[in-house]
Amino acid sequence: TSSATSTKPATRAVQEPRVSSQSEHPKTLSSLAGQKSIPAPSRPQTTTTCAAPILNCGTIENKIRKNIQHCWRGILKVCQEKDVSKLGEIPVSDFLDIAEKFNLDLSEGEINQITTKYDLKKNGRFAYYDFLQSCVLLLKPQESSLLQRVIIQKPQKPMSPGPQTTSFFSTMLRIQPQILHCWRPMKRTFKSYDESHTGLLDIADFIQVLHGYNIDLTEEELFNILEYYDKILSSKISYNDFLRAFIQ
Repeated sequence: TSSATSTKPATRAVQEPRVSSQSEHPKTLSSLAGQKSIPAPSRPQTTTTCAAPILNCGTIENKIRKNIQHCWRGILKVCQEKDVSKLGEIPVSDFLDIAEKFNLDLSEGEINQITTKYDLKKNGRFAYYDFLQSCVLLLKPQESSLLQRVIIQKPQKPMSPGPQTTSFFSTMLRIQPQILHCWRPMKRTFKSYDESHTGLLDIADFIQVLHGYNIDLTEEELFNILEYYDKILSSKISYNDFLRAFIQ
């Protein structure tokens, strides 16, 4: 009997730690849940603070885009006159004068955001070519509703563009008025040359179509366009991607 009585306390002693260990689990889970719940509300705050400047700047650029369509060539001309070194940038103070001259109707806060964004080298100079191409050309993917509205087919494979050089911007801006005037019949002509329906044209056919609409490129301008649209040197160009850059 003494051995039986001595084993009971031992059994209880073994069971008691089990009870206490089970009671520790809820504490551990609650503490983990508490740790997870701490960063959860902080994450949305971080994303909203980062996204706000981008959204605001996009709104400003949309506002500028409406005002600039009929005067961007004048703005470009004045910028080029002030850009003696032909670097594609001018002092921010010069851009402020130009914005006032062409009545871009921007508040002080909007001007500050735009000049900060396009001070690419952080040297107090305004990259006017980058600014104008973002307001006049559409080199970035747009919403599907816009593409459907202009009836330009979206490419099956996203294009991997080449470098956006100042020379490329200059070429695209030079021919933009002519492209806008005839892009619909030009698109039909491109398609008639594209017998295999790939959305791609040989460079010779591409040049011939442009020539048919009185758009003649210099060798340097053609090189600038191909450097962007034919980065992999396939000797072909996506005419839909090319046209899409001009359609607002």
